[in-house]
Amino acid sequence: MRSDLRRKAISVCDAKIAKKGEAVGLSFYAFFANRNEDPERLMEAAEWWIKTHQLDHFEKAVKIRAMIAAGQ
Repeated sequence: MRSDLRRKAISVCDAKIAKKGEAVGLSFYAFFANRNEDPERLMEAAEWWIKTHQLDHFEKAVKIRAMIAAGQ
């Protein structure tokens, strides 16, 4: 996952956790204001989420933030 997408994903996770607590879940769609705004980055996030890590549609934001911060 490219660095700008990593930064965006961590920022979104941080915001969701701050607003709704550590139990909040999200999908990779949360990283985009509009699902069609940047199809290339959307597909990159989808591949990381679905193909590379075989994550469920919704995962805990703290888990995703930790995975991304660890460089996974």
